[in-house]
Amino acid sequence: MSQAREVIQSLYDAFGRSDAGFVLGLMADDIHWMEAEGSPMASGNPYASPQQVGEGVFGRLLSVFDDFAAVPSEILAEGDRVVAFGRYSGVHKESGEKLDAPFVHSWTLDGETITAFQQYTDTEQHVRLMG
Repeated sequence: MSQAREVIQSLYDAFGRSDAGFVLGLMADDIHWMEAEGSPMASGNPYASPQQVGEGVFGRLLSVFDDFAAVPSEILAEGDRVVAFGRYSGVHKESGEKLDAPFVHSWTLDGETITAFQQYTDTEQHVRLMG
């Protein structure tokens, strides 16, 4: 298993146990984080620091959804690039409606540090549930 793949697997593992400090600690201070075009969170693109990602992405998601999860089903790595395929899930806090959307995440690393992220997902569900 490649080092880059191991780093990204550890990120998803930490995300699953709600360890935001670990997740944000993997990011470069000047990370280039891009949410999918059309997503409610794309208004902050590009997020340029772990703090911006934490507040603008994770904070917003957790304020809207209970039990939010991003679970990869496959992770592929080539050099410093990692691509993860998976699904988002969660329950909208106000309506009780469930989020169940596929995702593709593209990660770029420098050693064990994440320098860039690009999200691809079904933005219609995010728009409908998040406004």
